[in-house]
Amino acid sequence: MLIQINTDKNIEGHQRLEEYFTEQLQNSLKKYEDRITRLEVHLSDENSTKGGGNDKKCTIEARAAGLKPVGVASQADTIEKAIVEATNKIKSALESTFGKINAY
Repeated sequence: MLIQINTDKNIEGHQRLEEYFTEQLQNSLKKYEDRITRLEVHLSDENSTKGGGNDKKCTIEARAAGLKPVGVASQADTIEKAIVEATNKIKSALESTFGKINAY
């Protein structure tokens, strides 16, 4: 499973940030690692330097072989919270998607 993390110009894409979130995603989605070909993560700060609540956004798109991409988004006051929420959402969405496939 390839994990690609993209940031906007307002989020510093430090290697430590990428390593931390990559590890978190790998651990959370370990159950599906053989079915997911790629995860695309987009991190952004919608208000830039203006501040404000819930202005950090994380979107995750999972691509599984032979299936349409599954995407989720989450907004929070910190990048960490946004990615945790988005990770939980993508995990739930994948459980639903793969559960429906296994039911047939």
